[in-house]
Amino acid sequence: MPTLYETLRADIVTAMKARDTATATSLRTADAAIQRASMDLSKPIDDALVVATVRKGVKNLADAKTEFEKGGRADLVAANEAEIRLLEKYLPKGIGGAQLEALIAEAIKESGAQSRKEMGKVMAALKARPEAPLIDFSAASKLIQARLP
Repeated sequence: MPTLYETLRADIVTAMKARDTATATSLRTADAAIQRASMDLSKPIDDALVVATVRKGVKNLADAKTEFEKGGRADLVAANEAEIRLLEKYLPKGIGGAQLEALIAEAIKESGAQSRKEMGKVMAALKARPEAPLIDFSAASKLIQARLP
């Protein structure tokens, strides 16, 4: 089975052959970011590096999309949404909903947090879990704040 990076590279070639410039440009940008991260960290490209880099790219695109929405730029919002959907194919499915709530309840119990001042302990407990790479910590933060007085 090909690695995520090999899949991404094959998809770049496919997009180029189909003359889909938007897809090819987005994937090439992601490829460049992955290669840059590999060089910066002096590590070979593996699935963990690809996921971390693509996740960072998606987060940046989501932040930019929010700013474009504030500025009333519907064209750029649509372009960013399309690019986010394209890049999310290379990310593992995240933990959400009831499963995230259960993990947060466990982390609160483990850390013994009683107030929002101790939210850092809960976040640290979540980050120590094996499921940590799949957790959206901004969503988790909001859920933790809602649970702690």
